Amino acid sequence: MSQSILLIGNNGQLGKELETILAPSGNIITVARPTVDLTQADILRSVIALNQPQIIINAAAYTAVDKAESEPELAKIINATAPLIIAEESQKLGAFLIHISTDYVFDGSSCSPYQESSATNPLSVYGKTKLAGEEAIQNTCNDYLILRTAWVYGTYGKSNFVKTMLRLGAQKEEIRVVADQIGSPTWAKDIAGAIAYLIQNRITTKIAGIYHYTNSGVASWYDFAVAIFEEAQQLGFPLKIQRVVPITTPEYPTPACRPAYSVLACEKISAVLGTYPPHWRQRLRKMLKELVDS
Repeated sequence: MSQSILLIGNNGQLGKELETILAPSGNIITVARPTVDLTQADILRSVIALNQPQIIINAAAYTAVDKAESEPELAKIINATAPLIIAEESQKLGAFLIHISTDYVFDGSSCSPYQESSATNPLSVYGKTKLAGEEAIQNTCNDYLILRTAWVYGTYGKSNFVKTMLRLGAQKEEIRVVADQIGSPTWAKDIAGAIAYLIQNRITTKIAGIYHYTNSGVASWYDFAVAIFEEAQQLGFPLKIQRVVPITTPEYPTPACRPAYSVLACEKISAVLGTYPPHWRQRLRKMLKELVDS
């Protein structure tokens, strides 16, 4: 018998992919702004209580990393307080909670992939509030899976790195991109696929805990940008771009401090899924082909 699922935040790039992949089960309820505002605790509680889900997926978050520096209270309410409320309601119902978190809980001082057990030390308001959300869930709820991911892009949404590069590449001959921040670009569809697999294979308390999921391989933002343009050119995207110039983080100052290295180790989730995540370059190519065909 399939389980009822409440998906919070189905209007984001990951939420849309989750809604699409889980819809055929027929047991998914989706809520997002303006129906549910994560700053409104009473509404959030009542929606969960009304629907009585067996699985709750929280794909909603305050993700404007730089803006969060000037809106710390709002970021805290959405990224820390709301997950606490969702965890409390999950615990009351005996529901299993799947919550999406981030590589930005780490400070980037490592030179090898971060394990789930690695010490956290977020540098930004965004990272600090996301970590607070993780801790609230761990302290409140027995049955949870916190999935940290990184450098997410997708077919849906307007503000991801791939779509930004395509827009700029169509307008400019030269773009400067940071080359000293290292991570793993990750397609939202692959994250959704991993979550769907976990749900369809009967999530149990045995796999509760924190997991990392990104596409395999590593890149700098500069490497990622170059790959986007190479793949997009082959697919016939209209591009003016002639040069991508590598720059350092200090040459592109931002309000929020970002980890210089945020590669996540994915062995733990791979053991549960029975396969290792596919390479980021291969998945970038597939996503761009989806954009062309859509």
